[in-house]
Amino acid sequence: MSTMAAEGEEERVSPSSHTHTGTGPETGPRRLPRTLLPAAAATLLAAAGALVAVGCFLGLYIRPTSDDWCAAWKARDLGVLGITADFYTTQNGRIANAFLSGLLYRDGPAGTKILPTLIAVLLTAALVLLGRRLLRALGHAPPLLLLTACALVLQALLYFAGTRSYQVLLWAPATISHTLPSVIGLWALLLALATVSHPRRAVRTAGLAGALLIGFALGTLSEPFALVSGLAAALTALLCLPRLRLATTWRPFTWCLLWCTGLVCGLAVLYTSPGARWRRAQQPEKEPLLSAAELHATYEDWLHMWDTVTGQWAYLAAPAAGLLLGLAATLRTPRPSPSTSPSPTPPAPPSAPAPAPASRWTRAALLLLPLPVVVLGSFAVAAGLRSGYGPTGWTYARTWTSYLLPMELALCGYGALLGAWAGPRLAARRPAGPGTLAACATAAFCLTLASTASLVPGLQQLTTTTVARSIAWDAQNARIRAEAAQGATDVGYRPLPIGSLAEPFFTADHSRDWVAACMSRWYDVDRIHRR
Repeated sequence: MSTMAAEGEEERVSPSSHTHTGTGPETGPRRLPRTLLPAAAATLLAAAGALVAVGCFLGLYIRPTSDDWCAAWKARDLGVLGITADFYTTQNGRIANAFLSGLLYRDGPAGTKILPTLIAVLLTAALVLLGRRLLRALGHAPPLLLLTACALVLQALLYFAGTRSYQVLLWAPATISHTLPSVIGLWALLLALATVSHPRRAVRTAGLAGALLIGFALGTLSEPFALVSGLAAALTALLCLPRLRLATTWRPFTWCLLWCTGLVCGLAVLYTSPGARWRRAQQPEKEPLLSAAELHATYEDWLHMWDTVTGQWAYLAAPAAGLLLGLAATLRTPRPSPSTSPSPTPPAPPSAPAPAPASRWTRAALLLLPLPVVVLGSFAVAAGLRSGYGPTGWTYARTWTSYLLPMELALCGYGALLGAWAGPRLAARRPAGPGTLAACATAAFCLTLASTASLVPGLQQLTTTTVARSIAWDAQNARIRAEAAQGATDVGYRPLPIGSLAEPFFTADHSRDWVAACMSRWYDVDRIHRR
């Protein structure tokens, strides 16, 4: 709305303010998209794309560790349905998680090598499609090259700006539980946008059924994402009540309600499962989650989480990229020349009165919706981690993806809205407007590029560690298989830790060393000893 108003203001500027020496299609602000912005988009696309491509390429060097050993032998010996039943009855109740793990490990650990690339491709496509919808809703032509670059920048931040890059992208058990749900959630949002207002009733019904089924699956896939997405859907449903005039029908509200219903049903199945009950029984007694002491401790954990996140200045790339995107989109949008008077249009035939626009407070609430989702969602994640893992649970940074991606999307979206608001206003000011506009675009580009470049040292270290471990792991794997083929029942293994994950002999008590037990099952030996 503000963008359209801005365009209107530009059209009302007197013709004399637009006439100057050398005015033409290649001068002034219209020249900016054809020179600076395409070059900036191509540079960001190459830089962020290179980071994401390296992460995908490292998938070839993934080797089993920690939970990989258990998922690999169960998928091999029990099959997809067998591992799903095992998770429900003896592990944690995450049946959708187990089903996907069974599919991934069905042919051994080879499936884990392509998962990072699959996630990157699906997430890029979802972000580009959502960005196109946002910009078109604002009345602008989306610059596809820069839109793709922004999607890759957000992904580079998601994968490499945190403290557990290996777990977020390369360790399959974590990517299935905490990265893949966000990808599925974005595609579910696209499904909602495509079906809620569709003219065919069958399509709308299929979209509602999809909301219920996908919500149920995600409820049994990832508790942190279920909490964050459920909060987002519940707040959106409140804003979509027809009486608030943001939506004219009950369809958006119904979609959100079915999504939340699916999540609740999935979480109920997970929570009441024998595996979840067994897992809770292994934990020591502690105070109730809603007690004053536990709430204060959760608040402290929440502060620790955000202290870590805000200490990473690379996240500034998200609003900077959004600002550049907003400027580019508004400048690419054709506007009528002030020297040409619009042709008269015939009066429109009488029709039903248009629905009243949403109030200013409703639109403001929609604009601020990401803030409570990120703030309250991150607190819910902190509470869940403390409940499941104790005082050190907040350090399980792989679970932060559930609210970090919404945070990045919000920062980028706010930047795009700022660019869409400021672009036409700066372009309409003479004579300093075009120069100021170019300076803003250049500053946004430089900040985005510098913030993205700050991820390179961490990625270099991740690459070195991953490749070196894969070489050592392959040599050790060949030796163990040779010994097992000769009839050995007790083989030696040298731990190869990576990504702060557990390896065999992580505990002195052999009876509690579940990693060593799963590894023994994978190699079909009775026992392993430290080499």
